[in-house]
Amino acid sequence: MTTTTTAPQSSLETVETVPSFIEDSWWTPDAGSAASAVPVRDASTGEILAKVSTDGLDLAAVVDYGRTTGQTELGKLTFHQRALKLKELAQYLNARREHFYTFSAQTGATKIDSMIDIDGGIGVLFTFGSKGRRELPNSQVVVDGPMEVLSKDGSFAGEHIYTRIPGVAVQINAFNFPVWGMLEKLAPAFIAGVPTIVKPATPTGYVAAAVVKAIIESNILPKGSLQLISGSVRGLLDVLDYRDLVSFTGSASTANALKSHVNVVKGGVRFTSETDSLNAAILGPDAVKGTPEFDAFIKSLVTEMTAKAGQKCTSIRRAIVPQEVVPDVVAAVGERIRERVVLGDPRAEGVTMGALASREQLADVRAAVQAMLDAGGELAYGTLDAPKVTSADGSIGVVEDGAFMSPVLLSWSDPEADEIHSLEAFGPVSSVIGYTDLADAVRLAARGGGSLVASVCTNDPSVAEELVMGIAAHHGRVLMLNREDARTSTGHGSPVPHLVHGGPGRAGGGEELGGIRSIMHHMQRTAIQGSPNMLTAVTGVWHAGADRNFTLDTEGQHPFRKSLETLHIGDAIRSGLREVGLADITAFANSTGDTFYAHTNQEAAEANPFFPGIVAHGYLLLSWAAGLFVEPAPGPVLANYGLENLRFITPVAAGDSIRVTLTAKKITPRETDEYGEVAWDALLTNQDDDIVATYDVLTLVEK
Repeated sequence: MTTTTTAPQSSLETVETVPSFIEDSWWTPDAGSAASAVPVRDASTGEILAKVSTDGLDLAAVVDYGRTTGQTELGKLTFHQRALKLKELAQYLNARREHFYTFSAQTGATKIDSMIDIDGGIGVLFTFGSKGRRELPNSQVVVDGPMEVLSKDGSFAGEHIYTRIPGVAVQINAFNFPVWGMLEKLAPAFIAGVPTIVKPATPTGYVAAAVVKAIIESNILPKGSLQLISGSVRGLLDVLDYRDLVSFTGSASTANALKSHVNVVKGGVRFTSETDSLNAAILGPDAVKGTPEFDAFIKSLVTEMTAKAGQKCTSIRRAIVPQEVVPDVVAAVGERIRERVVLGDPRAEGVTMGALASREQLADVRAAVQAMLDAGGELAYGTLDAPKVTSADGSIGVVEDGAFMSPVLLSWSDPEADEIHSLEAFGPVSSVIGYTDLADAVRLAARGGGSLVASVCTNDPSVAEELVMGIAAHHGRVLMLNREDARTSTGHGSPVPHLVHGGPGRAGGGEELGGIRSIMHHMQRTAIQGSPNMLTAVTGVWHAGADRNFTLDTEGQHPFRKSLETLHIGDAIRSGLREVGLADITAFANSTGDTFYAHTNQEAAEANPFFPGIVAHGYLLLSWAAGLFVEPAPGPVLANYGLENLRFITPVAAGDSIRVTLTAKKITPRETDEYGEVAWDALLTNQDDDIVATYDVLTLVEK
């Protein structure tokens, strides 16, 4: 049955306003503002779902609430405590995904599209909840790098620290990922301790609002840490200053307009953007038809054309393939689309590709494709005509008010046409262009002017090396795809929270995600200078040269007998001397099998410029050092779980003696366990007080 359907009749007067959440309460404009409200429509049917307006919203008050209440409440928590709240929030939202899918379907998203957005966003919270506890201290300061000694006697030193910026993180998001786009920015800002103001895009902002409603109902996040503005934020940059950060995702034209604001140019507002991106996928010359790499390339290209109806900033816009393989690629893409893509309302059974987000978006994409056709592109697959689609009731026909578009693949006789490398049709559209050799492929990829991501599909390591080294500086991420990772790869278009997401040039020049790196985007790196005691006081980490408390001398207690409750930074023990004999060195060599000549051959050892003759094994010295500082009785030290930063400085010959000085350097209680980590500064010296070795001993200690 073929039909033509139109949208149900509705009006702005009969639908609700998408609310904002500001200053710890939900807010909508006065009833008199309906005339200026913007309608939000179902992408598949055109039905008006809601309206959006911020008439009368006091943006200055929103920012002030974040800077005051939000900063204060977040400042009460450590990195680990914030990370645990993200994990708790992720679990809360994860149990409500089906509810969010209902809203997402109205945007034209299929179930898989919704999972990419919603499950992906929740997954970011889980990841940061884990990485924040695993890779950050349980404090509010991050030490960046080692101490730099700035005076001969060590009394003056410097180092770098990160502390949170004192303002708000304004997050302006795109329409294509209303949930992931919000949560991937919220997570690092929250762990850093910076309050978030979210401004979702109007066409899909109601989905973000549904998730924020659940977040607020959970009562997990501190007051002021999250505010939502549903609608226009014109004038928001007027009330921001150097304390604040703006993270923008959207078009390059809008990003440029925002970056030119006086408060960004002269006022010091931090601004990062992720914008247009003509991403490429390069097929290696070895990946001909019939190889696993060719099949993986075709699968990836079609997936990126059709997932979220091609409305992804990471979608493949340019498939760069050997000239002689262009016909095979075009044929394979068309065959896979015909076999696997069912276009229609995502609420209908069997639909695999939904509508674009809005009729306006559809018009923009069609116009871009037409411009590319006018510039010499040819339709290798698809059409610009309104396609027949499956409606929610199962009927098949043209939906006049729906934002549906057929997947479109363009081919080009002239790969140099500017439009290929400058126009982005932000929908289910890609182009296939041929290259002559690898240098040509690199050059074509670079013509995108900077991109978020590129894929290199080859099973030849030398091809991968040449292509990646050629294009890496033009891209924020490069996926190397071959038969070994085709099944396990997260895919060309899937940023992961562990790695940076962003790109140079046209892509905006900013970064999102990136694990701990993205948390640091919301913090200020500061060089601090002073005595080791002052550096220790500020950072909570003991520094060489700072005071020690030799507890056996002052308290009669070995520091290993102290729980986390009574142990303090700087608590220390200094052992007596132990002489190293030749027999000890020989016995260790024989028992371990480490008979390296420096430990067994006097003549050869003396010929080595680093040794005076036979010297003790470094690991013999470490073992003896443990014997010198250990306290053998059970608890509160539960385990030694490693060494860090080990360096051997001065060799120890037979007849020398060693002693160890052990100092509590860093104490990290665990929020969820009855123990924590203690890092001990271990200093191994000889009878002349020359430094033999330095390292950190890591232990687990009861609270």
